[in-house]
Amino acid sequence: MLLAIDAGNTQTVIGLFDETELADHWRIATVASRTSDELALMIQQFLGFHGFSFDSQVTGVAICSGVPSVTAALREMTVRYFGFEALVLEPGVRTGMPVLYDNPKEVGPDRIADAVGAYDLFGGPTIVVDFGTANTVEAISANGEYLGGAIFPGVEISLDALFGRAAALRRVELVPPRNVIGKSTIESIQSGVIYGFSGQVDAIVDRFQEELGECTVVATGGLAELIVPFSRTIRHHEPWLTLHGLRIVYERNRG
Repeated sequence: MLLAIDAGNTQTVIGLFDETELADHWRIATVASRTSDELALMIQQFLGFHGFSFDSQVTGVAICSGVPSVTAALREMTVRYFGFEALVLEPGVRTGMPVLYDNPKEVGPDRIADAVGAYDLFGGPTIVVDFGTANTVEAISANGEYLGGAIFPGVEISLDALFGRAAALRRVELVPPRNVIGKSTIESIQSGVIYGFSGQVDAIVDRFQEELGECTVVATGGLAELIVPFSRTIRHHEPWLTLHGLRIVYERNRG
């Protein structure tokens, strides 16, 4: 079985694949100071809760990480507790997807994994919207080439900035408001977040499609479920898209 780990700046998503099927998945907070031993203990507990064996059933580990200290801890954990090297999605790893960025090494591994997963599922041209710490929009050509994309602040860091600068505003639960025109401060913030970010994504996707033509548009990421129902352009929601792409990259590098 393959353990696929996507370590983002805010959250880390862990998936366990049985061949091509996602057998189980877990989401934890990303803590840059967490040691390899702590990570091993957490993963052992997750696997044990669901009847999987830590030391005999996991035969591969694939890592996609944007946090260097976490990458190092996951590498060390894999060698020490599983007895083999992890596959880390980084420059030099075969992805099967040409990257047409000015400097391909600048593209985050999660963006590559998203693109690989989306092209496998939907072909191209495809646009991927990933709602994470930063929101990213990626373009994949009809020939399976990573063309580039757009990056803008994510929902949570935008709200952190808002609440940090506006003393009269407080944190609210992120749920759809009863009205688009908010009747309270809470509703007004909820409306601004949901309709503001969905409209922002739609505007960027529209401009992408002016260059690419009609595309399949797929969303992923921790807050995608909140925004997708209010987007005009997003047609598919794949919550485990990054893990799916990471599994494909791992298969392309086996042996």
